[in-house]
Amino acid sequence: MTAAQENAPSGWLLVRAPSGGPISTEALGRRPGRAVPEPVFGADDTRRGLVVGLVITLLAAVTRLWDLTHPTDKGTPVFDEKHYVPQAWQVLTGGNWIEDDPAYGLVVHPPVGKWLIAIGQSVFGYGPMGWRIMSALAGIGIVVMVYAVARRMARSTLVGAMAGVLAICDGVLFVQSRMGMLDIFQAFFIVAAFTALIADRDQTRRRLDEAYRAGTATASAFGPRFGFRWYRFTAGVMLGLACGTKWSGIYFVVAFTLMSLAFDVAARRDYGIARPWAGVLRRDVVPSSLSLAVMPIAIYLAAFVPWFASETSVYRYEVHDPGHGPLRWVPVAWQSFWHYQSGILKFHAGLTNAAGNHHPWESKPWTWPMGLRPMLYAVETGPDKCGSGDCARVQMLIGTPMIWWFALPVLAWALWSFAARRDWRYGAVVVGYGAAFAPWFAEIDRQMYFFYATAMAPFLMIALALCLGDVLRRAAAIPKRADGSPADKQILLVAAVACYLALVIVNFAWLWPVLTGVPITKLHWHQEIWLPSWS
Repeated sequence: MTAAQENAPSGWLLVRAPSGGPISTEALGRRPGRAVPEPVFGADDTRRGLVVGLVITLLAAVTRLWDLTHPTDKGTPVFDEKHYVPQAWQVLTGGNWIEDDPAYGLVVHPPVGKWLIAIGQSVFGYGPMGWRIMSALAGIGIVVMVYAVARRMARSTLVGAMAGVLAICDGVLFVQSRMGMLDIFQAFFIVAAFTALIADRDQTRRRLDEAYRAGTATASAFGPRFGFRWYRFTAGVMLGLACGTKWSGIYFVVAFTLMSLAFDVAARRDYGIARPWAGVLRRDVVPSSLSLAVMPIAIYLAAFVPWFASETSVYRYEVHDPGHGPLRWVPVAWQSFWHYQSGILKFHAGLTNAAGNHHPWESKPWTWPMGLRPMLYAVETGPDKCGSGDCARVQMLIGTPMIWWFALPVLAWALWSFAARRDWRYGAVVVGYGAAFAPWFAEIDRQMYFFYATAMAPFLMIALALCLGDVLRRAAAIPKRADGSPADKQILLVAAVACYLALVIVNFAWLWPVLTGVPITKLHWHQEIWLPSWS
């Protein structure tokens, strides 16, 4: 490490420029050949990042696995577990790894999420631990990936750690990690795809940098070819699994494909390629589409191989007159498959308020960013006693207010940072958040619930951590006093970030009883209800 690197101000990367000095994060990849566009951490920070990552993982595991078998509905699944847990058990015990019980009237989601629940049941049996263990592991994985991708995007272990703490203390990610439902699995695959694409962006810029230094980057007006991109391929697999869990994964296929292509355009432009847009069209669109569009379709169809292989799968022979109709030239199995998928679409399209579908805990998407309408998953009174009265075991899906109530200003800052400062990090986070949020406005009459916002949560945690990192970076840029001590404004900004994180942890601890179903008095339960819309 050079003296210039050792003396680099806080927030600068330890990356050697041709002149030998450090290069700031803001300048990363913006001047041809002047930065290696890949996170570069010193040996000390690599070790620190590993230690912090292990601590984050341990905390996530302890919180997600603690008393995982509660609550239940008198020993049976709660809320939508009642759909997916029995289906997963039948998938496991039916011998075909697909639902084949004609009594199921609501097989309206692809099988991947139910396979994962079934894996847990194969180890722990048909009980609360079996229903929920895979959800807990997925929830732990989301926390770890949020830490890792925020660290990579910010080039800061501290920012990554803050993102990890926020993910640990978020009520939505926490509760969904303790339920035998599908949304946490879809969120896991989405965050995995996002993490892979951010790594792909860094790797692509590193390859461009190497080509520039070798003098080959601008040999063609379209720029170089990047070869096979394993990170992007991995993202395609993850997106396919997300679609194979719930159909809403298709929104991320579209959003992430466009985001990846935008990364490529920006990279070619930043490295002086004469025709960056044409270069992307000629060099990147086809391989990107194969990885991020065709691959998810292939994965989705592969998830139904057991359905095709079984003669007793649900809806396997629903086409009663295969020799007639517009699909008569298609094999009968594929006609039945089309009927099955059309039935799923028809079910979801018909699940509207206008059709008489109402639920006391349904909500509309404009309430989700601030978590204004949470959900009651389970409530049971007795046999526990709290003093002279009965206890209540309550589990609610509530976004930690000290996180979710800051969503609107955080999103406003993210949009401004991307639009005015061209900060790609916020642009990427807004793409992920928007793909999880915006499409639900297309059919506002549809019956919807707050747990649909599960996929929004990881991107909110990352955006909030990046904002906190901006505050700390601002503090680090303030000149110190003549005696070398921190200026008052530095102390104030750092203290504000520390106090905010402390409040998040305290808020999470306060909500713990209604997130986990711990026995509490009814008075305590009412004290947990902060807004009229929460009841």
